[in-house]
Amino acid sequence: MEVSRSYRCGVILSATRAMKKEKISELTTNRLSVYLRCLNELAAAGIRTVSSQELAEQFNLNSAQIRKDLGYFGEFGVRGTGYFIDDLRSHLTKILGLDQPHRVGIVGAGRLGRALANYNGLEKSAFTVVALFDNDTSKIGERTRNGIEVFDVKQIAKVVRDESIDVAVIAVPARIAQKVLNQVMAAGVKAILNFAPAPLTSRLGVKVKTVDLTTSLQSLSYFLAQPDAAHVTKGVDETTETAATRSRRTREL
Repeated sequence: MEVSRSYRCGVILSATRAMKKEKISELTTNRLSVYLRCLNELAAAGIRTVSSQELAEQFNLNSAQIRKDLGYFGEFGVRGTGYFIDDLRSHLTKILGLDQPHRVGIVGAGRLGRALANYNGLEKSAFTVVALFDNDTSKIGERTRNGIEVFDVKQIAKVVRDESIDVAVIAVPARIAQKVLNQVMAAGVKAILNFAPAPLTSRLGVKVKTVDLTTSLQSLSYFLAQPDAAHVTKGVDETTETAATRSRRTREL
């Protein structure tokens, strides 16, 4: 049976009004991003509705976790029909703040910084890299193959203001990462992705998310070092693993 558009909109609006006022964990927001990517794939394939079970089976997720995560933001879906993909995509996009464009500045115009600046995967997202920064005078004024200019890091406050940068990426050696973070915060940027393998201290109201490749690789090394590693055929994604699963696996170990 075809469900009317007005009814579907009513479901989404009621979900917005019912959104719980409680702190949402970073793991939950990470999973929401995964759900959105999966829904985008289904939409591209012309699929209009999906149940939590179907979503879980197709993308190796956990149906109970999907329902719990969405439950933080209200009631979604229609009994017997499931989730309307376009509506849920729209709602998740707004929850994640992706309905507004974000302009990104990368500090560090070395190999990593340039690779990130030239990453084509950002083209279909809400993020656009608009500037690179470095203290190497030989790099200042250069442009990447995508046309992004390298500015003197001393100009970061001005460029952030002129280019309306609201997200910064730190791609510098660990020894100067904190200094760079301080400069970025002083320029007014409140969302920072850090690739430097160093613990950073941010001030209240600033979010720093660190991607530590070395730590991740060492975690994989630990897995390979275990006697039963060769017998494991299915990995567990930390963003979808439930507390019950973690507890059960701990007991098994």
